[in-house]
Amino acid sequence: MDKIDLASFNHNFSELIQTAEESDVSQFLCVCIDTEHFANVLKPAQEYSNIYCSVGVHPTHKESHAPEVEELIELAQHKEVIAIGETGLDYFRCDDDDMSWQHDLFRRHIRAAIKIQKPLIIHTRSAKKDTIRILQEEHAEKVGGVMHCFAEDWETAQEALDLNFYISFSGIVTFNSARELQQVAKKVPADRYLIETDSPWLAPVPKRGKLNQPAYVKYVAEKMADLRACSYEQIGRESSANFNRLFKL
Repeated sequence: MDKIDLASFNHNFSELIQTAEESDVSQFLCVCIDTEHFANVLKPAQEYSNIYCSVGVHPTHKESHAPEVEELIELAQHKEVIAIGETGLDYFRCDDDDMSWQHDLFRRHIRAAIKIQKPLIIHTRSAKKDTIRILQEEHAEKVGGVMHCFAEDWETAQEALDLNFYISFSGIVTFNSARELQQVAKKVPADRYLIETDSPWLAPVPKRGKLNQPAYVKYVAEKMADLRACSYEQIGRESSANFNRLFKL
């Protein structure tokens, strides 16, 4: 959320939040992707009672500082930090022959999360088998978390659910090409899914191709309601309850 261009909001962050609230969004999680800019996600969380943040390093940020377990724990002591991540594996955007650096950083995040008992935010792309394997080896089920911006198959979703993880659906689920993902969205238990925007990326239909923003989560909710044959209001109630349960709010 700290990456959104505020030009269309008169360079006013409060206007961004107000626009989202007018579209039925009441809580926000600003996800950290590197520790160098952790202050940028912490600041809005400290200024707004309905904004929270995480701390972590995205798996594509090889040039970023790679924090040790204890450093992640120290940064997570802020009361506004409700999760560890974004962490995980990404073999699509990284073409290294040796991906051990990603594996090592991923394991550090899991170990930190277990030590402080905060859930994980997991990114996985073209690496689903290794992602699940490492989560299993490190006993990530002790804290669970969310498979952020999920775009995998039902088998992977089941493995994640078995590890105490929630499945989060972004604008991708609204794309006409996302047939397999839409089947996953139909099957996930009502108490184990979240909805998100991944702002400022992956804007949902009918805003696809435009800059994404938190207000557009309503379009994800509408699609989920259609897929699950229930009301928009029910999706709102269930996803909000799941968010609060997972992040202990």
